[in-house]
Amino acid sequence: MSADLTIETLQTLPLPILPRDCDKEDRGSVLVVGGGADMLGAVALAGLAALRVGAGKLQMRAERRCVPTLAALALEARIIEGRDGTGLAALIAAIQSGAALVIGPGMEERRRHRRLALDLLSARTDAVGVVDAGALPAPAEARAFATVCRGRAVVTPHAGEMAFMLGIGKAEVKADPEGAARRAAACLQAVVVMKGATTYVVSPEGTAWRHEGGVAGLATSGSGDVLAGVIGGLLARGAAPLTAAAWGVVAHAEAGAALSAGAPLGFLARDLLDVLPQTLARLSPEDPPSG
Repeated sequence: MSADLTIETLQTLPLPILPRDCDKEDRGSVLVVGGGADMLGAVALAGLAALRVGAGKLQMRAERRCVPTLAALALEARIIEGRDGTGLAALIAAIQSGAALVIGPGMEERRRHRRLALDLLSARTDAVGVVDAGALPAPAEARAFATVCRGRAVVTPHAGEMAFMLGIGKAEVKADPEGAARRAAACLQAVVVMKGATTYVVSPEGTAWRHEGGVAGLATSGSGDVLAGVIGGLLARGAAPLTAAAWGVVAHAEAGAALSAGAPLGFLARDLLDVLPQTLARLSPEDPPSG
């Protein structure tokens, strides 16, 4: 049985304390690898969310023709040019330099995307990351993912993606989302964030929380990309995967609640970016400003 994931729960899972005089190297780096020309917004949302929760540096991959557009969407980022199998050396170099990985925002479900996730997580034995959307492993790849991952990753599926990962029907996942999350966490040796009206956070060891504080306005395009970026940003700052997942889920929901106070529906995923720093500061009063 899962326990409630609340603001009070977070006090038992403190984030690493950053010194007041920290520089951007102390705050960590994030590498976002996501969709192509038709989904650049997902990449930008994830990357900017990582900065908004305090990560110090941002790198994002884009195809050559998309570099100017992505650079305009995220002025703060370094853009690594490449697509699918190309530019892999530059991405691996970014991982080797210590960047936390966010892979999958805006990606379609394809074998090469899933292979890329494994390659990048394998690039460094202590690499940490978030795996989302089209980079989530298929059932036949679960053992390889678990062997590589060993608790270093957070996977963030919704019900349809969870059904794909487990090779079962979406209705079965919806009938028992916590059970599905537990099964996936054990099978993949990853922290699972099972997204939904009630979100479940489950560790490979069986620690399980449920969060019921989401708002209807968060059910909008790009919201999941922001969540992936928030978790990735907290990983970059040094939080353990389970801690980053728990804080990410609560901070994302609390930011949505703050926006919905004005209107329950109609705010955009990009609007979450503007309230994330204040939300995180409220949840963690000891945290230095992340702007």
